[in-house]
Amino acid sequence: MAWMTYISHWFEQDDWYEGLQRANMSQVRQVGLLAAGCQPWNKDVCAASGDRFAYCATLAIYIYQLDHRYNEFKLHAIMSEHKKTITAISWCPHNPDLFASGSTDNLVIIWNVAEQKVIAKLNNTKGTPAFLSWCWNADDAVAFVSDRGPLFIWTISGPDTGVTVHSDAHSFLSDICMFRWHTHKKGKVVFGHIDGSLSIFHPGNKNQKHVLRPESLEGTDEEDPVTALEWDPLSTDYLLVANLHHGIRLVDSESLYCITTFNFPTAAASVQCLAWVPSAPGMFITGDSQVGILRIWNVSRTTPIDNFKLKKTGFHCLHVIGSPPKKKFSVQSLTKNHYTSSTSEAVPPPSLTSNQAFSLPPGRVVCCFLDGGVGLYDMGARKWDFLRDLGHVETIFDCKFKPDDPNLLATASFDGTIKVWDINTLTAVYTSPGNEGIIYSLSWAPGGLNCIAGATSQNGAFIWDIQKGKMIQRFNEHGKNGIFCIAWSHKDSKRIATCSGDGSCIIQTIDGRVLHKYKHPAGVFGCDWSQNNKDMIATGCEDKNVRVYYVATSSDQPLKVFSGHTARVFHVKWSPLREGILCSGSDDGSVRIWDYTQDACINVLTGHTAPVRGLMWNPEIPYLLISGSWDYTIKVWDTREGSCLDTVCDHGADVYGLTCHPRRPFTMASCSRDSTVRLWSLIPLITPLQINIVADRPWEEIIGNTDYAVQQGAPPLLCGKASRDIKQEIDKLAGNPPVKKLKWFSEYLSPPSGSDNLWNLVAVIKGQDDSLLPQNYCKGIMHLKHLIKFRTSEAQELTTVKMSKFGGGIGAPTKEERLKEAAEIYLRLGHIQRYCELMVELGEWDKALSIAPGVSVKYWKKLMQRRADQLIQEDKDDVIPYCIAIGDVKKLVTFFMSRGQLKEALLIVQAACEGNTQTLHVSTSKGASHSDDINKEDFNELLHKVSKELAEWYFQDGRAVQAACCHLAVDNIELAMAYLIRGNELELAVSVGSVLGESAMSATHYALELLARKCMMIPTCFPSVGYRNLAADLLMMIPNNELHLVKLCAFYPGCTEEINDLHEKYKLPMAEECLQLAETAHADGNVFDTIKYYLLCQEPEKALPIGLGFVKECISNSNWTLDTIYPVLDLLSYIRTEKLLLHTCTEARNELLILCGYIGALLAIKREYRSIVPALYEYTSQLLKRREVSVPIKIEQLSEELDAWRACTQFTNQSSDESPYTPPSDLQRMVYGTVLKRLKEVPLKIIIGPDYVTGSNLPSHSDVHISCLTGLKIQGPVFFLEDGKSAISLNDALMWAKVNPFSPLGTGIRLNPF
Repeated sequence: MAWMTYISHWFEQDDWYEGLQRANMSQVRQVGLLAAGCQPWNKDVCAASGDRFAYCATLAIYIYQLDHRYNEFKLHAIMSEHKKTITAISWCPHNPDLFASGSTDNLVIIWNVAEQKVIAKLNNTKGTPAFLSWCWNADDAVAFVSDRGPLFIWTISGPDTGVTVHSDAHSFLSDICMFRWHTHKKGKVVFGHIDGSLSIFHPGNKNQKHVLRPESLEGTDEEDPVTALEWDPLSTDYLLVANLHHGIRLVDSESLYCITTFNFPTAAASVQCLAWVPSAPGMFITGDSQVGILRIWNVSRTTPIDNFKLKKTGFHCLHVIGSPPKKKFSVQSLTKNHYTSSTSEAVPPPSLTSNQAFSLPPGRVVCCFLDGGVGLYDMGARKWDFLRDLGHVETIFDCKFKPDDPNLLATASFDGTIKVWDINTLTAVYTSPGNEGIIYSLSWAPGGLNCIAGATSQNGAFIWDIQKGKMIQRFNEHGKNGIFCIAWSHKDSKRIATCSGDGSCIIQTIDGRVLHKYKHPAGVFGCDWSQNNKDMIATGCEDKNVRVYYVATSSDQPLKVFSGHTARVFHVKWSPLREGILCSGSDDGSVRIWDYTQDACINVLTGHTAPVRGLMWNPEIPYLLISGSWDYTIKVWDTREGSCLDTVCDHGADVYGLTCHPRRPFTMASCSRDSTVRLWSLIPLITPLQINIVADRPWEEIIGNTDYAVQQGAPPLLCGKASRDIKQEIDKLAGNPPVKKLKWFSEYLSPPSGSDNLWNLVAVIKGQDDSLLPQNYCKGIMHLKHLIKFRTSEAQELTTVKMSKFGGGIGAPTKEERLKEAAEIYLRLGHIQRYCELMVELGEWDKALSIAPGVSVKYWKKLMQRRADQLIQEDKDDVIPYCIAIGDVKKLVTFFMSRGQLKEALLIVQAACEGNTQTLHVSTSKGASHSDDINKEDFNELLHKVSKELAEWYFQDGRAVQAACCHLAVDNIELAMAYLIRGNELELAVSVGSVLGESAMSATHYALELLARKCMMIPTCFPSVGYRNLAADLLMMIPNNELHLVKLCAFYPGCTEEINDLHEKYKLPMAEECLQLAETAHADGNVFDTIKYYLLCQEPEKALPIGLGFVKECISNSNWTLDTIYPVLDLLSYIRTEKLLLHTCTEARNELLILCGYIGALLAIKREYRSIVPALYEYTSQLLKRREVSVPIKIEQLSEELDAWRACTQFTNQSSDESPYTPPSDLQRMVYGTVLKRLKEVPLKIIIGPDYVTGSNLPSHSDVHISCLTGLKIQGPVFFLEDGKSAISLNDALMWAKVNPFSPLGTGIRLNPF
């Protein structure tokens, strides 16, 4: 294990205290990621293998992986080693974990997806690797080629490592468009060229260069590039070729003969990409280049079998993912027909109709479109599994929130578009019309004017009216010069400022009248209107200076010029809260703070190692400034002393834009050259503030004035308009403000992850009138009493739109006609059942079912069930009406759950609970009403099962708040609270819990306890009276809190006087008295009180031998249980850290750490913290090995228990493709049985199930950390241990701290990840 090395010499260094300061530095947490779209520049930019697929943005590769449990693909990793445009990716045919990628800076990289790391790099390739592919005939070789060749082959491992040149594939007469290795014939390869020709090389055969040009091009110089090229998987020589204008041909690579030419329904259609469908021999699909039409073909027909219009924009590339994903429960597979070769006529088997013979092949297609959209289309079900529409494909230069709506974020990109995103769903809601060239900057119109101003590199500036969807104004005063910044005045909505490389900053009215033209000696890159004075504007210039102008005078001279930067100044930003303060970011890597009133630079912030671009003042905390740089980082600054509070490293390239909304001031968005937008929570920077609100502290500890807040050492206070507005609203309310205060502040502080949804549900549960619910309530997770009502009214409004289709039809085989004739005869003879059976055989179920009641209702029901079963096997949505008609709710719910369609399942069950779904009673029995009650109970149970599954789906997706909403929607308050606590949303849990009252009581108390631990351990200011009192205030909210207060006082370091003050405040005996009480209790043999009072006196180390002696004695006894030991150990663990670290306590400390580690492992088993159980056992064994101790635990016993736990719990978390299951041995069952016996008595106030915080599922981009517990890359938030270097995932840290308070490094320092 990675951390064994630390433990042996843990106290050789004395720098752990600085480490501690650094380790728990407040972490800005990533809570949202808007992935980039697929780049349209290069051809082979999407690939798939097994249950993964990948696509390339310009600089990064996005990898999606199938989550078998929910049958959906999730973003698994972002690979971002390339610094220049990625040209191609190729998945290794022999190893699904490896793929290769190339980029324009002559670099080829081999990646391991499972471990998310680079395993080989080839630098300085001769020529750009414009196209690349794994060689099918060699295990570890990748081939790549530039436009005219030659083809290079890089052998990555083995005896022949290195790069060789293909002996024949070089000196082409026309540029290469793509190349493909043959999958069966060793070394056979084909190249497609711009002029429409192919070149084929096969060892031992004659080389064919530039052959098989489309006939219409023979003898001309016209170009008709090859757009797609694939070998027929069932033949050795056949090849499918698509040319841009000439269409598709099936050719024979040996005889160089064109076998079939395929025809399109219209002459305008042209093929951009094609792929064979592995699950259906002879089938292939194509994507059109002008419009997103997916066509399905069979080689036996020259016209498409089917066409689907999937999108308005054309295809860029597509890839079929082999087999449809495995079901969560097994369904017998239907027997497949295997045709001999792709070209052989696909004769339909007799029992199928002609259209079924060409029924759509099962399979999912990864579709990438020219506008950057990426989706996964399920051909069988004819629907999108998911569609990420409209992603940016290039650098995003700017992002801004809409002034009157904190949920709408606009982004401006190098790809020529501005897009507006809903940050709750992370989907694009608007995109600007046309392409404007490169867009450098954007600015929203003030208030609710629904317009955005944009600035471009060559086409001037424009105003886009979002509602009308068109450009309503253009500004061309800067000519063809780039406009780097545009700023719409928010105090005077008629004025817009633009600044440009032509050396001017122009102020004009929105109808284009120029008010001022401020000339600068060089290019102007940034401008910003003062938020306190509507006539003041600042600019940043290439001449290294910052200037301030006063627009209300006619003078074109600046009022002030600030010098100090040593390179060009880019952006400038006025402080929204401090009159006359502004900051500037420069190419010299520094940020300077200027005071206009003093004419001076009052601070220089240094730390970035490259030019600074993004700048943002926080609208509530006056000293908080955030900067983004070309060094890929975002830094958070305390401008009072110029210190950097945090550095965020996760963007994969330059950070350009930073923004937040005044009504959600601690959620920040950032954008970058890596084409992503990230959302971050800044809440950890203001921890005490949030707890002050929860603990109902006086207003002056929450809201303050700017002058006081910017003093050195002052605690963070809210000084902005939004917080003052909330206070005013609360002051107006009579009666019960705590509820409103908690609700409004939690919505204002929380990132956009459903906290408003949560509060709406709390209001419904508390019996609030439905008419007071906000409009957007029905868009979120609704309480089940509203679900059916809202969905019904929605259904009345909806009108169905059919997918547009073209083409169709093929002549019917005769066998079918004969069967039809027979059926008609049976019908005339009155043999209805026989007629029905034949209709079923013909696939005409509807006819059969409409006649079946003529036989009997019972027969009709049986037939309905058969049809439903068949449709479930085929995974078709058509099953729904059949199940509902026969009232088979369970079958339908199971069907939806197996497909991961949990919301659908919920709707069905709720309707059944409300009695909308009739269960058919064929014979009316006397006990019908009784069976309805049973049904009702059944449905209720099913309802809770489905909402639990849906909650788990949200939770696994890192959305704990929505998971809690699912439970509140079915009035399950206990589970809702548990999910909030497991997601570490402690402040929210306490707020919601205190409003819900009695039913949430025990969970609220547990959350208060964890919050108090958080306050006790905030290292930056601890020991600070403020935090200690805050912790005590939280504990005072719990009834029977004496023991909690004892722990707090025991842990608090201080001189006798301070300790006595503390004891007096919380009604505990004085320190001297505690010593006497301890000795008395010891004499009486009361171990618990002895420890308690020793810990409270001035010599707490006296408690150690007594407590440890008791625990060791218990463990020596074979039938001990956890409930006798845990309370003693838990109390002991609150001994003051500096006493525990004394040299004289070394042995006792080691024994305490070992016992806490072992008991922690048992608790982790009880709480189902699977990911840390092995680490806790390993940690305990390592300490046993390396420290001098005498404890009744043996290393062998530990490994025996761990093996038994693994063996007895392995079946629960096994996925279908893992190693075969081996049942546990009798000995293992016995050992595990003993472990469970020890855990039996642990009270279940404990919440079961692993912790998973917001953002846990977001892949890291460039900020890669390896967990010292598992040795694997950490996904989601990272927690640094006290040496400041070792990292574990925040989820593991939270679980560890809940079962073992001491750090995994074995130093005796307490862990505080809360």
